[in-house]
Amino acid sequence: MVTYRFGDKVTDELVNCLNSIEASYRAEIKDLFAVHFGRFEEKLEHRLTATKAELRQDIAGLRVEIHSVKADLIKWTFVFWAPVALGMIGLYFKT
Repeated sequence: MVTYRFGDKVTDELVNCLNSIEASYRAEIKDLFAVHFGRFEEKLEHRLTATKAELRQDIAGLRVEIHSVKADLIKWTFVFWAPVALGMIGLYFKT
């Protein structure tokens, strides 16, 4: 069996070489991450803008519906209470 023994100098060179390779990979990954994260932010911002526009339209539609329902409630309240009031007035003057 053959065993190799490296000296401190060779081991330090190997470690430094591996560290430099790791640093270059980290830099590449960091750059790729920045690019992809930028794309993600852009898409997210676009979707949020579209969603806000849809929500504003929905809220405007709900306001119109609420005003319509409010008008109907006032109308039906008057339709209900007018005859009751007339009946009460009639009973008051009858006696």
